[in-house]
Parts: sequence; structure tokens; C-alpha cells
Amino acid sequence: MAVQVSTKWLGEMRFESTNPSGHNLFIDAGEENGGKGEGYRPKALMLSGLAGCSGLDVASLIKKMKLQVDDFKVDIDANLTDVDPKIYDKVTMSFHFYGNELNEKKLQRAVDLSVEKYCGVMEMFRQFSELDVQTHFHKN
Repeated sequence: MAVQVSTKWLGEMRFESTNPSGHNLFIDAGEENGGKGEGYRPKALMLSGLAGCSGLDVASLIKKMKLQVDDFKVDIDANLTDVDPKIYDKVTMSFHFYGNELNEKKLQRAVDLSVEKYCGVMEMFRQFSELDVQTHFHKN
């Protein structure tokens, strides 16, 4: 399956990028790199892609498993190397589940399935990063 994204320069350090879903996003450098900070930064956008990919997997599995979850979020902390090309060499992903009736065993299974089987972005990150995935359960 071929995917196409088109990214157009808008001047200075700003770009507009199309997405196969029909939504556009803006990319810009920070002021320290000649931009105005009026858009996403490319490397941080990669982390959002990772969180979104795995989050979508888990949300789908929560629905399929008919689990009670009031809310959940995915936090990512990443270490960016100091040498060019700067890459994320260590990434910690923390899943946080909130609710009074959390089935911790099944929720952990949902996270594990995303991490080990379904999330293609996770597999791409494995090629260049050390990944640490953590799961936290919070009663309301």
C-alpha cells in the first residue's frame, strides 16, 4: 500500500504538510533555529506518531475487550543525542490508565499486543532507539 504525503515550503522555516486523511499540519523550526515556532517540530512529531499509533491500538483493544476505562494517556520521554544527525537513542513510553474498575491484566495485554505486534511506528523506532514501555494504573 503506497502512502503519499506532500509538504510545501511556506517561506522561512515553515512548511505545510498534507496527510492521507485529508488533514494538514504545519511544521516550523524554533526561534533558536531561524523559525517562529508556529508549527510542529519534526522530531517531536515522530514521538506524537509513536504515541498515537500505540494509543490507537490500545483504544481499539479496549473496545474489543469491552474494558472499563475512564481515561488513558501516553507520555513519552526521549533522549536526543548531541551529535548530528541527532536522533532519539532512548525512549520511555508510559501508559497511564484511569478508572475504578480497571482490569489491569487485560489492559497490560492490550499494551503488550500494541508493543509487540500491531504498532508499526514502534517497530520503526526499534531500529534506532532503546525502548522502555511502562504501564501505570490509577484509581479515581
